[in-house]
Amino acid sequence: MAKPLRGVRVLDLTHMLSGPYGAMILADLGAETIKVEPLKGEGTRKLLASDPKNSLNGQGAYFVTLNRNKQSVALDLKSDAGLEVFYDLVRNSDIVVENFSAGVAGKLRIDFDHLSKVNPKIITCSISGFGSGGPNYQRPAFDQVVQAIGGGMSITGHDAAQPTRAGIPIGDLGGGMFGVMGVLAALYERGQSGLGQHVDISMLDCQISMLNYMATMHFLSGEVPHPIGNSHFVHVPYNSYPTATGHIIIAVIFDSFWDNLMDVIDEPAFREEKYRTQPARLADKEFIDRRLGEILSTQSSEYWLEKLTEKRIPCARVNTLDEALADEQVLSRNMVVELTHPEGGSTRGPGNPIKLSRTDEESFTSAPLLGQHTDTVLRDLLGYSDDQLETLRGVGAVA
Repeated sequence: MAKPLRGVRVLDLTHMLSGPYGAMILADLGAETIKVEPLKGEGTRKLLASDPKNSLNGQGAYFVTLNRNKQSVALDLKSDAGLEVFYDLVRNSDIVVENFSAGVAGKLRIDFDHLSKVNPKIITCSISGFGSGGPNYQRPAFDQVVQAIGGGMSITGHDAAQPTRAGIPIGDLGGGMFGVMGVLAALYERGQSGLGQHVDISMLDCQISMLNYMATMHFLSGEVPHPIGNSHFVHVPYNSYPTATGHIIIAVIFDSFWDNLMDVIDEPAFREEKYRTQPARLADKEFIDRRLGEILSTQSSEYWLEKLTEKRIPCARVNTLDEALADEQVLSRNMVVELTHPEGGSTRGPGNPIKLSRTDEESFTSAPLLGQHTDTVLRDLLGYSDDQLETLRGVGAVA
């Protein structure tokens, strides 16, 4: 067995979440991923590192998860000697990923304009808040900033007076995911043209893209949507409902699901002929949701899920995080995996969601110690001698 990106080499200059997540996906898929860090280490190394509840042998949860399957080379890119080492790495690599603030890569002379002169086949990818152009592209941005500007917060939650961010950092994660798509598209195109190119990912662009049909509905109707909690603007019932032991969701998309629901729910008021079609249910949405919640609260989640599943009505428990990570379907798909520390010890984290039928190997090496692979990479990949390595260390170019 093999991984699909075996033979592809990535230089990972990223920090925090969006960039490291994208590079992690490439590494999980088999790309040889070399994390090029400052001599003091990438900033996320320190995040939660001293928190006894959320660290493993001095590596915080962020770093343990996001930097699996990567090697670490410590370079001072601000020094001429360190920059020359990096250029040598670029000559022998396929992809460079970074998520510096706008303009930083250019100042460091590691942007596409500089690197394409070193290696015309190189593909570079920058993941930033607002991309490389436009009136506001130099604004600082983190996850919640782009969630806010991108409109998603305004339609999340129950009350327009209290906009709510997504529970997971979808602004950062979205940037990383679209970065992977862009890099793979450029890699495919390079196979035809023989030339690299730059992939410019704006986290805000990603948020706008994910508005999807809701944006088109706005342009068609002129209406500005508001948050409606867990319900739906078309389908009824489609919501989360309390039971005696927690919450479940029911999603009645088709009228036939409503007919099946009537075999489970004994409520005379629901048996009016008008409710057999969606328009009447939507008109009485508040009543249907309220009454359905009252009925469901009389029995446990397990009771209702069994009855609903028998009738093939889309339904699910609203899992807590620990329940989700223990779900038999999740576990059967190898979506909880062992994450180790290079000096011993282990924890668990989420697996790789991309499942392929032939190149399907899944393995996860430890997130590296700072500079753990500097000598190995520079010696084996670039052919540097021990004397060269000693000289570079002497001038503070590598660690």
